[in-house]
Amino acid sequence: MTSMTVTAARANPPAPPGALFAGIDTHKNTHHVAIIDHVGRSVEDHEFLTTSRGYEQIVEFLSSHGAIERVGIEGTGSYGAGIARVLGLGGFTVVEVARQNRQARRLKGKSDPLDAHQAAVSVLAGTDAATPKSGDGEVESLRLLMRERHAAGKARSQTMNQIHSLLITAPEAVRSDYRALTSLKLVPILARTRPRSGIDPENIARQTLKRLAVRHVALADEIAVIDQQLDALVREVNPTLLTVGGVGVVTATTLLIAAGDNPERLTSKAAFAAMAGVAPIPASSGQRARHRLSRGGNRNANSALHRIVLLRMRHREPRTMAYFERRRAQGLTDRDIRRCLKRHIANEIFAVLTSPSPETPIGQQLRARRQQTGTPITVLAASLGVPYQRLRRLEIGTRADPQLEQLVTAALSRIAPPNTP
Repeated sequence: MTSMTVTAARANPPAPPGALFAGIDTHKNTHHVAIIDHVGRSVEDHEFLTTSRGYEQIVEFLSSHGAIERVGIEGTGSYGAGIARVLGLGGFTVVEVARQNRQARRLKGKSDPLDAHQAAVSVLAGTDAATPKSGDGEVESLRLLMRERHAAGKARSQTMNQIHSLLITAPEAVRSDYRALTSLKLVPILARTRPRSGIDPENIARQTLKRLAVRHVALADEIAVIDQQLDALVREVNPTLLTVGGVGVVTATTLLIAAGDNPERLTSKAAFAAMAGVAPIPASSGQRARHRLSRGGNRNANSALHRIVLLRMRHREPRTMAYFERRRAQGLTDRDIRRCLKRHIANEIFAVLTSPSPETPIGQQLRARRQQTGTPITVLAASLGVPYQRLRRLEIGTRADPQLEQLVTAALSRIAPPNTP
C-alpha cells in the first residue's frame, strides 16, 4: 500500500528531535497509522492490512522511527483489539482514544489519515485517553462466555414468546390442552409430546410446539453449562467478589468484565464510578449548584450495581435498610436513595476488584467452634431464627454476612463445649 501522508503537513519544516507519538485509526480490514512529533507535526503515516503480517509491519513501522512515547488506538474493544494486544506485547505504551466528535469532523473533514493524526494528537494532549483493557487473561474468557450466554438467553426468551404466541392463535383443541399450564410446566410437557404426522393446522401446531419446546430445553441446558464455566472462572479470578452481598456469578462476571484483565488501570474510586455511570455529573450554572445523573459509562456495570441494590433491599440487608431510613428522614425519595446506594456500592466493589483480600477464615473458625460444642448446624440456625442455608454459606465462605457472624459468635460463646477426657 502507498503512503497517504496528509498534504498540508508536508509543508511544515522537519520536526526537531524529541518525543514521538502515534495514532491508529482502526477498521475491519485496514489500520491507518500516523506518527507525530512532540509539537503535533506529522512525521509519517501509512496504511496496513489487519493480518498477522500487517501487525508485524505496524510494529516495524513504529520501531523504525525510534522510541514512541505512546500509541493511541481507536476502538481497542472492537477493531483495535488485535493490534492493541500486539503492541502491548511489543513493549509499546498503548492508550485508548475516543473517536473525534461530529462537530470537529464537520469542521476539519474526515478521512483515515486525518483520524489517525487526530488520535495521535489526542495522545499528545492527553485528552480523551484512557488505559485500555489488556484482553489477554481469564477475564477475556469470561467476556466470551457472557456474550454466548446473552445470545442464548435472548434466543430462549424469543422461543418462549413464540410458544405463547402460537398457543394464542392455535386451534381450540391445542389451546385447551395447554391453557392451564404455566411456563415452568409447559415447556417440559411440550417437549415430551408425540404429535401425529399430518398437514392439517392442528397437527402442524403440535409439531411446531414440540420443536420450539425442544429448542427451549436445549438453550436452557446450554446456559446451565455456561453458568458452570463462569462460576469456576470467577472463583479462580476473584473469589472474594462472590462474598459481597447481592453479588452472584452473573453479576460478578459483569463487573469483572467491566474492570478487565488489568483492573489496576482504574486509578480511583471516582474513576470506577464514572466508568460504571454512577458518578454524579456537575450541572451548575451561575448561582445554581446542582448535579445530574450520569447517562454514560458501562451500562452493563451500571445494571449490575442496580441489581445488587435491589437484592439487598429485597433481603432487607441491615446496612442497606438503615441507610434507607436515614436518607428518607432527610427527605430523599427512594429513587434518589437507590442512586446514592449505587455510588456507595461502587466504592465497595472497586476495593474488591483492585485489591481482593484473601478469603477470610471467620466462617471456618465459626464452624470449628460449633463442631467443638457439638451443636448441629440446623439446631443453631433454628435457635437464631435464620435459614440453615444462610448459616452454611457463612461457614463455607461463599457469602459474607457480618450481622450473622455477630449472632453466631454470641450464641456459641454461651454454649459450653462438652467435657473432654
